[in-house]
Amino acid sequence: QVHLVESGGGLVQPGESLTLSCAASGSGFSTYYAGWFRQAPGKQRELVAGIRSDGSISYTDSVKGRFTISRDNAKSMVYLQMNSLKPEDTAVYYCKAATGIRAYWGQGTQVIVSS
Repeated sequence: QVHLVESGGGLVQPGESLTLSCAASGSGFSTYYAGWFRQAPGKQRELVAGIRSDGSISYTDSVKGRFTISRDNAKSMVYLQMNSLKPEDTAVYYCKAATGIRAYWGQGTQVIVSS
């Protein structure tokens, strides 16, 4: 069982930066896939960035070059550094941890990008 808690969301202006954090409790986190997803009003939840246990990383095209995902297995943490934020990045951001047959979600943190 893994419990996830996101933090770091907020209101920022276009072009600014935010760093989201996801704290995981429970054993075996280092073996889990970890990802950041987001859901904007009226839209489906989408994958933003993911990082596997071997360190391989993937990003959705719209955030490549602006967002960076990282993990610290010793601290059971996953981060999403978001730079050059745009209004279309506005969404609730969720952390996910998954292994072969189990998936866990955090409660989400709101990011609003507006002038």
